Amino acid sequence: MTTEVHRTRTLLVTGRGGSGRTTVAAATALRAAASGFRTLLVAAADPHRTLDDVLGVRLGPAPTATGGPYALRLDAQAAYEEEAARLLAQAKPAFDLLGVDPLEREELAALPGAAHLALLRALRDHTASGEWELLVVDAPVVPELVAALALPEELARYLDRLLPEERQAARALRPLLAALAGVPMPADWLFDARGRAAAELAETGDAVHGAHVSVRLVTEPGPLAAAELRRARAALALFGHRVDAVVANRLFPESADPFLAPLRVAQQQELAALRAEWDVPVHAVPHLGGDPRDRAALADLAAAAYDQPVPEPGGPELPDAWAVEDRLAQDGVLVWRLPLPGAERADLDLVRRGDEMLVGVGAYRRTLNLPSALRRCAVSGAALRDGVLAVRFTPDPDLWPRGAGAEA
Repeated sequence: MTTEVHRTRTLLVTGRGGSGRTTVAAATALRAAASGFRTLLVAAADPHRTLDDVLGVRLGPAPTATGGPYALRLDAQAAYEEEAARLLAQAKPAFDLLGVDPLEREELAALPGAAHLALLRALRDHTASGEWELLVVDAPVVPELVAALALPEELARYLDRLLPEERQAARALRPLLAALAGVPMPADWLFDARGRAAAELAETGDAVHGAHVSVRLVTEPGPLAAAELRRARAALALFGHRVDAVVANRLFPESADPFLAPLRVAQQQELAALRAEWDVPVHAVPHLGGDPRDRAALADLAAAAYDQPVPEPGGPELPDAWAVEDRLAQDGVLVWRLPLPGAERADLDLVRRGDEMLVGVGAYRRTLNLPSALRRCAVSGAALRDGVLAVRFTPDPDLWPRGAGAEA
């Protein structure tokens, strides 16, 4: 008899500043909790404590009951102090070797990016706890969210460059290597620290990737909304994150007012265009005459936004970004397909560097390791069609074994 493993679902609610993503996140969490799901609302981008006022509870770093979902507020300074103190303790042998006094906790001031680390740590810890069925995150604006979610992969890549895992095989030979090279070899504590860091990065990366994580985009329909949403989707897709829905917020009601009537017509046209373009649900939320100020207003917003009892994370799966299509027999090339829905050709940038490919979409960059078969090939072209970037590779005859296929 097998036991089903519980997996916490994570819903990241984001959008441009002023789009109402904080109240949409709160309404989504309230709706899920009312449907019977153990829900935790994470305030990661609410500097003015809007959620405290709406929920009627002063939030802190620990989950707090709100009469609906539990909720907490990330404290970047406290998270930074705790993590830095732990790392400083691990690095104590190096400080002792150098004769340096480590910093005291009171001397630590959060550096830029500390909020990103606090968000990642919260996602990792609360996903792994098994206490929650759904995490709803009031996430930062799209550029900051993408930067935070990309951190585990980037840091793991730097770690592999600075201290490759294969070097650990030489630990037993360290005395001999030190004698031959005439320089000290890394001590055991460094290898141990590298192993711990790699394990933590892998655990954190698992918490922000996979079918259990999706992104919900909030927008206020207008002339620039469609283009902004496309760029946001492309940026998220570049790093392997899928959008499960769009929330079109603050739609004007029907009115004979000469000022409001044309605004409503324009919004409805934008809404229709979004629904025609996107392959995910587009939820329409009417303007409530102001921002929600209490739990009842949040419930009204949730009821208007969602026609299902549970706003379940999901959305279309992105195609396998690592799949290589073998077209050697037909065209003499291998094709690497990278899903980038929403991307525009003018925003794309590709640079081959050794066994890596740097893919750029506008202001966003990701370094991808090439599949083994493609490392023995040269890039011969690329095309963007239907939201998929197809990069063609031609085998290098000096490196490609005769008769080899894409499975090599």
